[in-house]
Amino acid sequence: MNNTDTIHHNPGPDPVGEDIPHQPTTPRAPRPRSVAESGLTELYLADLVSKHLLESGVLDLRELTRRAALSGGLLEDTLALLRADGRAEVRGTNPDNGVLRFGLTDRGRAAALEAFGRDGYVGPAPVPLDQYARIVAGQALSAQTVRRDAIQSTFADTVIRPELLDQLGPALHSGRAMFLYGAPGTGKSFIARRLARLLPGEVLIPHAILVAGKAIQCFDAGMHEPLETAYPESELQLDRGHDPRYVRCKRPVVITGGELTLDMLEVQYDEATRVHRAPVQLRANSGMLVIDDLGRQRVEPLQLFNRWIVPLEERHDFLTLRNGQHFQVPFDVALVLSTNRNPLELADEAFLRRVGYKIRFDYLDESEYTAIWQQECRRRGIEQDPTLPRFALSELHGRHGVPLLPCHPRDLIDLAVDYTRYMDEETLSTGALRWAWETYFVGLDEPVEKAS
Repeated sequence: MNNTDTIHHNPGPDPVGEDIPHQPTTPRAPRPRSVAESGLTELYLADLVSKHLLESGVLDLRELTRRAALSGGLLEDTLALLRADGRAEVRGTNPDNGVLRFGLTDRGRAAALEAFGRDGYVGPAPVPLDQYARIVAGQALSAQTVRRDAIQSTFADTVIRPELLDQLGPALHSGRAMFLYGAPGTGKSFIARRLARLLPGEVLIPHAILVAGKAIQCFDAGMHEPLETAYPESELQLDRGHDPRYVRCKRPVVITGGELTLDMLEVQYDEATRVHRAPVQLRANSGMLVIDDLGRQRVEPLQLFNRWIVPLEERHDFLTLRNGQHFQVPFDVALVLSTNRNPLELADEAFLRRVGYKIRFDYLDESEYTAIWQQECRRRGIEQDPTLPRFALSELHGRHGVPLLPCHPRDLIDLAVDYTRYMDEETLSTGALRWAWETYFVGLDEPVEKAS
């Protein structure tokens, strides 16, 4: 998707920095009213406006403010510079609103093509790296508070041991990395995703960050969840809201699994478009990054851990542009590593020391298993029959020596319901559960018995 498609949809002479009324009157990222306040140079802005005009043809000032996410007054100065240099000219007025329209001259088109050759990014104006670093520091996840009552409320509908919650709560509160480990099916991935509900507050995510004259796309509609404005359009004023080069979002939660490679942790460069894109951990800044199913990636765990040692220790990361330019960015990420293997099999002591919390997920006891069974029946509107979980525990798990996992009640009930409907039966039966068991597990030697 072209980044110009994601900028503000509210009409008006200036792009609107959306905010909600209860927030402070002085935003963390105030609107720039001049080129100096934007942190960008006149030459960079001239190139950016030229690329917008080359890509879209003739544009009026109102549309330019939306696309570049800068004020009309600031862009008027940039357009004046382009006109004085013979790169842009007035092309009449918009018949719908009477606003001046601008287009490129032949000289301007040639200069815009050169600008595209240097950097293919065209979209909302980027924010300088130093400004971005200040924003990240001001909305640091580690400065937020996660209370015991909040985590208990979040997991009130989940069967989970209180002592496990009292490990997860401080881990999230600390902002340090955590290792979730245990057998497959013990609920690690589910709990990691549920922890995201506890991420407090909202954050500002830049559309792009400027580093050494190159824009790095940061906002990702697939990872970031924008918050809509609560202001009526008639109340929007230039002194309200934040710098619209940022998108007001929920704290990001980025989840990656077996597809993770070392390349995904570096700045991506598209040869065709000449655009740089932020790596996964930079897009997760001010939020949570979950690496699920650790040990199944196409990269050795030790290589992955070596890549994380400096960010975890120093709270900043080092990245490189396509041209070899190195730069430092903040690393304010709650890193969650979820694995079916023992951490000692994956990492050395040096890395494990930097992961403050190692939290083991274990098998269920019978009361927990029964509670999940009842919960799954309620969710599906199935009549509670206490003989069924007792049958599953004694005749299925007990007879075959299969440990109790949180996923078993859900999966067995799902299969048994499918069988029951297929057989045009009205209620679940022990026979349907036995059929579900034989279908679900591989390697059990007993023949499938006819359901009754």
